[in-house]
Amino acid sequence: MINVLLVDDHPIVRSGYARLLEGGHDIHIVAEAADADAGYVAFIQCAPTVTVTDLSLPGSSGIELIRRIRARESAARILVFSVHDEPVVVDKAIQSGASGFISKRSAPDVLLEAVRAVAKGERYFSDDVRRVVELRTPDAEREVINSLSPREFEVFRLLAQGLSVAECAQTLNLSQKTVANYQALIKEKLNVTTSAALVHLALRLGIVPGDRSDRLIG
Repeated sequence: MINVLLVDDHPIVRSGYARLLEGGHDIHIVAEAADADAGYVAFIQCAPTVTVTDLSLPGSSGIELIRRIRARESAARILVFSVHDEPVVVDKAIQSGASGFISKRSAPDVLLEAVRAVAKGERYFSDDVRRVVELRTPDAEREVINSLSPREFEVFRLLAQGLSVAECAQTLNLSQKTVANYQALIKEKLNVTTSAALVHLALRLGIVPGDRSDRLIG
């Protein structure tokens, strides 16, 4: 039996995925979580075979959840199931330790196939994600983003969403001084000097949706 931890912040969506997965008869949902912190606790408590997570979560993102899980258990098998399949996002999820990545636009049977593949230790990408990854062209901005560590990327994402240094520190359980240092380093690596420029870059690369960052772009 494949034991699955399902992490998604929408209860109705989560319930639908749970029914779909358990309909495969060889998959059992051992726990569900609505955010990264709860997902991490559930991972520790339940030791699932596969963790299936969205990337857009309240507070810390799925990228941060992947990083924390893999830091605790290097052999953890994690499948990203997200509507955000921009190349830079897929790259960062894989760098953080994801075993596979499928788009929420995929057919239902793709999720079942992906969970079974990842449970066996295989890597799995849905066809649309694979095409995005294989057909992308080298891009200087994306290469710079890829140079950010998972923690730097998470701070970048939160800042681009409009969170203050204090709010980022609270979300990531870090000191404000540490986050401020990350902010300075990130701006230096990305060659931006203002918060607005940082947000524009995140929007251009599809790292954050526009409606969450409008207040910083006047």
